[in-house]
Amino acid sequence: MLTYYYDIMSQPSRAIFQFLKANNIVYKDHPVAIRKGEHKSDWFLKINPMGKVPAINNNGFILTESVAILKYLAMRYVVPDHWYPSDLQQRARVDEYMAWQHMNTRFNAAGLFWEEVMIPQMTGKPVDKTTLDKAVSQLDNTLDMLQTMFLKDQPFLCGDNITIADLLAKHDVGPQTRAPCMPTENVLW
Repeated sequence: MLTYYYDIMSQPSRAIFQFLKANNIVYKDHPVAIRKGEHKSDWFLKINPMGKVPAINNNGFILTESVAILKYLAMRYVVPDHWYPSDLQQRARVDEYMAWQHMNTRFNAAGLFWEEVMIPQMTGKPVDKTTLDKAVSQLDNTLDMLQTMFLKDQPFLCGDNITIADLLAKHDVGPQTRAPCMPTENVLW
């Protein structure tokens, strides 16, 4: 049985959650409340010693990191090929975005969220305008690159069909930032 460990406040957790639901994959739901420190509890550190969500346990096979989990699920379960294409060149495009995503889309969207929401909440201090402006600028540059390099004039990041890359992008630049979701309505389902 597949067990899914997540916190719905985590963007990568939401991407995997959406993939599981979209493909009707049966799993045991196991929320991990980061705000309560559950990700640092002894029981969870046995699942993921890094103390991060998401994670899965598939009949004793434990896997962490959202990109690895999405790839595994797309190959392990019977899902439509468009999620993680079997065509080598199409799959390479999905992998290309996911290799770029972590230190760009994910990093800069999360950075803006931390500067604008989390740090002021945790410290009780107002947002530092200079730091916030820098975070906004970095995310704007990332979104420009996402548009010109990946999305171009196609409906999805890697071509004509939605892939696991689109789920990661949607949840990285979606409601947790002031950035628009994806410019393609098809991704917003």
